[in-house]
Amino acid sequence: MADCERAEEMQENYQRNGKLQEQLPKVRQQVVGPIEIFRFADGLDITLMMLGLLASLINGACLPVMSLILGEMSDNLISGCLVKTNATNYRNCTQSQEKVNEDMIVLTLCYVGIGVTAWVFGYMQISFWVMTAARQTKRIRKQFFHSILAQDISWFDSCDIGELNTRMTDDINKINDGIGDKIALLFQNMSTFSIGLAIGLVKGWKLTLVTLSTSPLIIASAAMFSRIVISLSSKELSAYSKAGAVAEEVLSSVQTVITFGAQEKEIQRYTQNLKDAKDVGIKKAIASKLSLGAVYFFMNGTYGLAFWYGTSLILRGEPDYTIGTVLAVFFSVIHSSYCIGAAAPNFENFTIARGAAFNIFHIIDKKPAIDNFSTTGYKLGCIEGTVEFKNVSFSYPSRPSIKVLKGLNLKIKSGETVALVGPNGSGKSTAVQLLQRLYDPDDGFITVDGNDIRTLNVQHYREHFGVVSQEPVLFGTTINNNIKYGRDGVTDEDIEKAAKEANAYDFIMEFPRKFNTLVGEKGAQMSGGQKQRIAIARALVRNPKILILDEATSALDTESESLVQAALEKASRGRTTIMVAHRLSTIRSADMIVTIKDGMVVEKGTHAELMAKQGLYYSLAMSQDIKKADEEMETMAYSTEKNTNSIPLRSMNSIKSDFADKSEESIQCKETSLPEVSLLKIFKLNKPEWSSVVLGTLASILNGTVHPVFSIIFAKIVTMFENDDKTTLKHDAEIYSILFVILGVICFVSYFIQGLFYGRAGEILTMRLRHLAFKAMLYQDISWFDDKENSPGALTTILATDIAQIQGATGSRIGVLIQNATNMGLSVIISFIHGWEMTLLILSIAPVLALSGMIETAAMTGFANKDKQELKRAGKIATEAVENIRTIVSLTREKAFEQMYEEMLQTQHRNTLKKAQITGVCYAFSHAFVYFAYAAGFRFGTYLIQSGRMTPEGMFIVFTAIAYGAMATGETLVLAPEYSRAKSGAAHLFALLEKKPSIDSYSQEGKKPDICEGNIEFREVSFFYPCRPDVLILRSLSLCIEKGKTVAFVGSSGCGKSTSVQLLQRFYDPVKGQVLFDGVDAKELNVQWLRSQIAIVSQEPVLFNCSIAENIAYGDNSRVVSLDEIKEVASAANIHSFIESLPEKYNTQVGLKGTQLSGGQKQRLAIARALLRKPKILLLDEATSALDNESEKVVQHTLDKASKGRTCLVVAHRLSTIQNADLIVVLHNGKIKEQGTHQELLRNQDMYFKLVNAQSVQ
Repeated sequence: MADCERAEEMQENYQRNGKLQEQLPKVRQQVVGPIEIFRFADGLDITLMMLGLLASLINGACLPVMSLILGEMSDNLISGCLVKTNATNYRNCTQSQEKVNEDMIVLTLCYVGIGVTAWVFGYMQISFWVMTAARQTKRIRKQFFHSILAQDISWFDSCDIGELNTRMTDDINKINDGIGDKIALLFQNMSTFSIGLAIGLVKGWKLTLVTLSTSPLIIASAAMFSRIVISLSSKELSAYSKAGAVAEEVLSSVQTVITFGAQEKEIQRYTQNLKDAKDVGIKKAIASKLSLGAVYFFMNGTYGLAFWYGTSLILRGEPDYTIGTVLAVFFSVIHSSYCIGAAAPNFENFTIARGAAFNIFHIIDKKPAIDNFSTTGYKLGCIEGTVEFKNVSFSYPSRPSIKVLKGLNLKIKSGETVALVGPNGSGKSTAVQLLQRLYDPDDGFITVDGNDIRTLNVQHYREHFGVVSQEPVLFGTTINNNIKYGRDGVTDEDIEKAAKEANAYDFIMEFPRKFNTLVGEKGAQMSGGQKQRIAIARALVRNPKILILDEATSALDTESESLVQAALEKASRGRTTIMVAHRLSTIRSADMIVTIKDGMVVEKGTHAELMAKQGLYYSLAMSQDIKKADEEMETMAYSTEKNTNSIPLRSMNSIKSDFADKSEESIQCKETSLPEVSLLKIFKLNKPEWSSVVLGTLASILNGTVHPVFSIIFAKIVTMFENDDKTTLKHDAEIYSILFVILGVICFVSYFIQGLFYGRAGEILTMRLRHLAFKAMLYQDISWFDDKENSPGALTTILATDIAQIQGATGSRIGVLIQNATNMGLSVIISFIHGWEMTLLILSIAPVLALSGMIETAAMTGFANKDKQELKRAGKIATEAVENIRTIVSLTREKAFEQMYEEMLQTQHRNTLKKAQITGVCYAFSHAFVYFAYAAGFRFGTYLIQSGRMTPEGMFIVFTAIAYGAMATGETLVLAPEYSRAKSGAAHLFALLEKKPSIDSYSQEGKKPDICEGNIEFREVSFFYPCRPDVLILRSLSLCIEKGKTVAFVGSSGCGKSTSVQLLQRFYDPVKGQVLFDGVDAKELNVQWLRSQIAIVSQEPVLFNCSIAENIAYGDNSRVVSLDEIKEVASAANIHSFIESLPEKYNTQVGLKGTQLSGGQKQRLAIARALLRKPKILLLDEATSALDNESEKVVQHTLDKASKGRTCLVVAHRLSTIQNADLIVVLHNGKIKEQGTHQELLRNQDMYFKLVNAQSVQ
């Protein structure tokens, strides 16, 4: 019946997901308004933006004003008779040279004044906008994280966690890029355009209007391409989000991936999403460059038209039209037109930011049905703990047609201990989730002390609960902090008391750092039992009025379970306790046992009453009773030995001395030093795309020649008025105008070629680097993932951020660099040819600019590294919180995680504020120095002309060429921060790529025997985890397992059972001793071959977000598995009939981490996956722990059958599952305590005997 309900619920979910996929692209293409994106600005931000805006407008006016001065200088030279038919007449001028010098000095000082203005306001515009962007982005990050934590659980049920984490990094970074210095430059360009246009109209409205006639074409082309770029950017973001979701899923389940040798398969799945992003990225690059090409084509066409018409006006004798007027109007229009093109990328960044903001703001504005931060609702002064379910019906919001609870009625008195039992999917866990108000009922209501829980303040209400769930979640911090998460204001005494009550104190104190011991990512450094006891301590430290134990002791061995159960029974006194359990031995003493089936109460009563009824509970209890070898054996007093997985340090000295040399290199977890990375090394990353890079480079070189050639044409036009022949002037004007149009065509073609080939090279490189980084991660050994610096959140941040930063110095950026280098190089050469003295003067200022750029680059590199580390840590906190949202909500720790996240952001924020000042100073300095160079150049040029050492044409060529060269230099310096971030990202990437794992899954070395018989031997094996070298797990373990035998490992939590399984899979190597297969040391065998002989079903099964068939086929990734074979193993695992009842059958999607399946269904799929592998060695690590009794019997029979003919190693706490094992090995403190068959060990009446008696239900 439960399976039928799951089938219907899967159908609903499948249809819902299908609709969501159809709607998603439409949502992503939307953008927020240009004002709305600044909605998180406060008063100071508004002040900074207003001042920054004013500074941008003033700074933008500098170029048009310079055009006026240039016109005045030209007229001054001509009216002063300096321009004659040849240079020999200069000394014969009738006008006083002193007067000319005075005028030129005044105009030169005007240039200096413009430079000072540009320096002051240039600093203000950049630093203020960067500062306010940092402040707003910090607020957005905080609010976005707050909003995620505020959402109800039903929202997370239908949310892709991996994509959410990608949004938290990529999308918010795009907002920061779009509203920072890019806005300052956008307003500066708008100011230049507007003021330049106004000057043009005032100085010569006819010429300006003719020039503006092409503006609609420029604007239309820019708008069209901008729309295309926005659309493509949305698609690109979507593809990268999907790739990020895959990476997050895989890295979170990396042990399962490595176990089944699925690295290549997952790399292909990740790469497929990258291919989609690459294809869209190439189209976006082409569209972006075509947009620039079109703008420059129309601009150069405009120049030709302007000079042709301006010359016509002068030749016609139009009043007020001189060469100075034409130049003033011309340069005003040039700068205005240039700023349209220059504004396009900044506007594009702003538009992309608006698109990213839509996704972020959409989540921020989402109002949850149950707000975890709500301040409304009644706060009970004191809760007694009386709970009542009144006719409660419920279906999950994502599947409303599937009723999980159907009119549930149940009353629990204050202080009473009530146990909920029943088959998988009956509604037990759903009931306790409703009680915590993770969801609200559809019908009926739940009361606590007579109050409808929907009327109570949700945070205050949840604070009265202590919850321990079936799969305990620990956070990547210390044991102390994990327990402290129980509630605010916890003292060390409270923590120690809770740890003692949960039977965790002894093993904690054996650790060298005791309560300050790091538990590892997701508690990876702790055994299952240790994790569970820490989780129980965390629940008890809350001193809850209502205690919920959802399979709270499922991961404990019998000895620990007995002690912890006694502690829980003691802790439950004076509080209401609700237990959900499969192990009925843990609930015998409950005041009331409630049996639930199909969402309704079937029977209730005490253990004795229900056993007497011989109903459903009786059948469940009888199936769990272990058969005794001797019914008359007395139950012996239970031993209270310390339960620990550690050995005192003094006992380890002899072992550690044997490998002391090794500890420094391979045992201690050390921070990786980052290699020095040059820009050349980054450029070399594009070597495989050399053909595209070469063609793109040729186009960039061609584009870089445009401005130097323009300088020559411009100088020719200015000085052609030395000739008084109108016919010649008209002819020359037509020729030069046509040359301008040709330059426009060259721009359009070269930009298209750049976009096509550099776009291709850049996107392929980005895809390859992400691919290589992901591949390098997956082929690291497991100890690398144990390091807290390599958490899934941190690694996905590297994939999303570092590679994107490298792209900022490759692809099209190489084109910009080469184009600017060509521009600067040709400009200098041309300038030397036409006026070497003037050129030397101007170039003497270049080292100052270079020094400024170097200072900025060095500063930006340092800040980039710091930002990266802080955002990486913040990303780890955010990812951990989102992945474990149920635990955080149950603990009411939303504010604590929000505070930790904010603290990480605060450090990064301070770095950004410092960066804003340095960026502003360096930009202003380099920007202003151009004007100082103009001032010195014109003054010196006038002197050279007067002394006959230079011609006017030469001076204008040098002036214009150097001007454009300086612009190219400025543009290159503006990119300095991006190159710095690229070097930082590349350093992290190369460090990752150069990291050689100690156990290389890629290696083709090692023996590959033709046959694996399945003989296993542990020979004097000692082991400790690399990041915890002071805690010995296995201590000289020696054991021989013959082929085809079934051997069971039992013992206390942390005794080394699961560690032994990991050594067999060669996740780690022993620090002493050997693990042998068929007499061969595992280190001598090929890693891939060895793992292909082994299959495992672990305690917490991991499924992937794909179809059921794909999850089962995951068992063998070396071949294409047929559907018939998949069905065969599904039938063997007792899951086939359920799958066939689903609407999509084997094509049904299981959801992220298998959320669309119950625990038992996930476990059976995992068993089918293992059976498909046809292993010689089968590892069962609590393989039936999540199954109800009925399913367990069927699956256990299947496993017993499957183990025939192969070596089977079973790790179990439920001793009923291992009675028939050929050998049972009892481990204690990493050594073998006793071994034998079930009957032999019972006769010994030692440790195993005690464990068996403790598990008897009756």
